[in-house]
Amino acid sequence: MTTRRPLVGGLVAEGISFVGTRISMIAIPWFVLSTTGSATQTGLVAAAEITPLVVFKALGGPLLDRLGPRRVTLACDLTSSIVVAAIPLLHGLGLLSFPLLLVLVAVAGALRGPGDAGKAAMSPELARVAGWSLERVSGLAAAVERTSSMGGAALAGLLVASLGAANALYVDAASFLVSFAVFAVATAGLGRPVPPEPDAAPTSYGQELRQGWDFLRTEPVLIAICVMVAVTNLVDQAYSAVLAPVWAKESGAGVAVLGTLFAAMSGASVLGALAAARWGETLPRFRTYVVAFLVAGAPRYVVMALESPVWAVFAVTVLAGVASGFLNPILGAVIMERIPAHLLGRVTSLNTAICWSLMPLGGVLAGVAVAGLGLSPALLVAGAVYLVTTMAPTRVPSFRQMERAPVVDARTPSGA
Repeated sequence: MTTRRPLVGGLVAEGISFVGTRISMIAIPWFVLSTTGSATQTGLVAAAEITPLVVFKALGGPLLDRLGPRRVTLACDLTSSIVVAAIPLLHGLGLLSFPLLLVLVAVAGALRGPGDAGKAAMSPELARVAGWSLERVSGLAAAVERTSSMGGAALAGLLVASLGAANALYVDAASFLVSFAVFAVATAGLGRPVPPEPDAAPTSYGQELRQGWDFLRTEPVLIAICVMVAVTNLVDQAYSAVLAPVWAKESGAGVAVLGTLFAAMSGASVLGALAAARWGETLPRFRTYVVAFLVAGAPRYVVMALESPVWAVFAVTVLAGVASGFLNPILGAVIMERIPAHLLGRVTSLNTAICWSLMPLGGVLAGVAVAGLGLSPALLVAGAVYLVTTMAPTRVPSFRQMERAPVVDARTPSGA
């Protein structure tokens, strides 16, 4: 019997969470810029969040497989609401020093790592229960992410402009609580740990981590995706945490325009994600990947570097958004269809951790580049890195294996 209730509830919960995350993504960098005027310190805050996020994503995989992704996700969401709320509370009391802000942001990142990984690990089960393909579910998830990001970015601009960056974080804290409640109700009975085989020998936590890595390194397509996405995530982090906020400040556009710009890209990417959900099963994955990244990557950096008018920046950003909507559904389906069920938690966690591994450097490098080179040269360098990185896999034969693969037995790693 199929039912779409868990899938719908899971998507709603993710959408609420993304709204809050988008608010903090704009509010925290703007708060640091406004109070310190330092692009370098802004980059340090971004690194303080991303570093533990990546570490705990990598180390939390066996925990997902042992306890089940649902339990881990709910525990992380509930605790995150408390940690995020502490930032504006302490600021209001005059107790929030910069080192303490770094600590709180780091704890929030550490919780977000396994929490996000738990949601991702449940995607195949939600797709199975709903009776839908991974492409369709990944496309809908991407559409929800982009829609909520669009709303969250626009809301963030309004909240930061009217209430202040610190107070806007209360909304982020509330979003974790609401997401917790919706996810708990919608996914009841799902997300349980996969029982070990009857004759399987007991394994340690470290052995389970090694099993995930042993499987991942034998999959050339997954490794190629990991390396490529790791570099593009670094550049994207530099863009969202430092380059775009500094552009908004130096150009005089302001935080409201910055929020609207992020919202415009998210809204446009919804169209691409919905198109991918509808027709993604029929599209050639490799060709779609190449075209989408050519449009979604370097152009938006170049248009800012050339000090183009705001309308031109928005136009290029909208086109990039539409193209980017096709990427997550394709890459998500490629990843999930290659991982056996009993390794899902640890492999997806490692995969995501590698993809995010360079992100802590994004804000720091962007801050240093802006301080040393100036904004326009820093943007041009970022655009060039993006272009080279996304097109490099076209020269790697193994990457063309991203086209649809045969279904892998639930307990047999590919190549066995």
